[in-house]
Amino acid sequence: MALWSGRFEKSVGSFTQAFGASLPVDKSMYSQDIKGSIAHAKMLAAQGIISRTDLEKIEVGLLEIENQIEQGKFRFDINDEDIHMAIEKTLIEDIGVAGARLHTGRSRNDQVATDTRLHAKDLLHELLTQNCALRGVLYAKARDNFDVIMPGYTHLQHAQPVLFSHHMLAYFWMFTRDFKRLTYALKAADANPLGSAALAGTTYPLDRQMTTELLDFDHPIPNSMDAVSDRDYLLDLEYACSVSMMHLSRLCEEIILWSSTEFGFITLSDSFATGSSIMPQKKNPDFAELTRGKMGRVVGDLVALLVTMKSLPLAYNKDLQECKEGAMDAAKTLHDCMVCMEGMIKTMELHVPEMRAAAGKGFTAATDVADYLAKKGMPFRQAHEVVGNLVLYCEKHHKGLEDLTLDEFREASELFEEDIVSSLDLEKIVRARKTYGGTGHDAVKVQMEEAKQVLNADKASIGYVAQPLL
Repeated sequence: MALWSGRFEKSVGSFTQAFGASLPVDKSMYSQDIKGSIAHAKMLAAQGIISRTDLEKIEVGLLEIENQIEQGKFRFDINDEDIHMAIEKTLIEDIGVAGARLHTGRSRNDQVATDTRLHAKDLLHELLTQNCALRGVLYAKARDNFDVIMPGYTHLQHAQPVLFSHHMLAYFWMFTRDFKRLTYALKAADANPLGSAALAGTTYPLDRQMTTELLDFDHPIPNSMDAVSDRDYLLDLEYACSVSMMHLSRLCEEIILWSSTEFGFITLSDSFATGSSIMPQKKNPDFAELTRGKMGRVVGDLVALLVTMKSLPLAYNKDLQECKEGAMDAAKTLHDCMVCMEGMIKTMELHVPEMRAAAGKGFTAATDVADYLAKKGMPFRQAHEVVGNLVLYCEKHHKGLEDLTLDEFREASELFEEDIVSSLDLEKIVRARKTYGGTGHDAVKVQMEEAKQVLNADKASIGYVAQPLL
């Protein structure tokens, strides 16, 4: 019999009972539900609404239920609808009338809102921790391969030579922005709805500040109707996950390209590749491809929640039951993809000679040749035209800029002198980018130091504890 059955003459049918149940999804929130119930009971006792004896029985009973769940001894019944009813029904069966007093001054509406916020906070702490771990590996890969030169691309065509460390740090900063978005989502979730009851508050003298402190929320939500119906923080969580998955998909695409025969820049560890059932030679970047593909799943979670929330009237509606699963899925997917990426980056082998050789192909020095003329006094737009003609000449004669003689250069412009040959050196081209944020060695050293400081500050802000690589 349902705990709300007093008003009904007939029970819900077995199909509709299962259709309306959220227990398969929200049973993972058992610890948050028990934590919220203990805080509520302590507040009720402090306010003289229940006795200290009842509080002791409730707390002991809830902790025993938690222990049973963790040991796999708790029997979940789909007829209980959700984790909240499952725990409360068992508590009443175990300790009697004291358990029936737990729900005083509380509705499932503020209860589920509390549990969902607590669960979101826990998920976000895990994501923030793994974000730091991933950025740590990106930083280390950049540091350990600081001087490696590779081609930089625009439109997937050779553009200018860059340091591999500069390329890795570009992703470091993307994931740093993701950290900020996840932190914002954490702050959005960090508000206490408990005490709002169904939608209008309650006549009991509840101390919402007390439960706020017990549950480690930042503040109580000031409007009871908003408190029970708000799921914006889940949208924030799923948006942050979606953007981070987009960044992962970009990195995955490059890993897939770099590991191909056409590029040959890296070899993935056997731990992060698979073979073919028919082609013996194949080593496929399956896990990078899977991570790239999972972005659509997470974006789907975000869109699904947006559509679910669209046009919902105040206050609570059963539609909100659909909010939890997508948030859980988005968080777990991002977490697992970051763990996978951490391992891929940490273990991939760079093919340094191939990367450097590729950096010199595709006329990547062309901009520097134009700059050479501009520094000699030629307007840059005119220099751009001259070098464009040189590139066209090279293509027609199957040459690179480095293959041209001084006479061939001077046919394009009398401003070219013997020093043009040394100006085509990849090392010099890269080192010349000294401006803040550039790919020059000195600029990247500054960037590395800044990245280290930012990462250390972010780790400190969440009490980071290193996680073993799975």
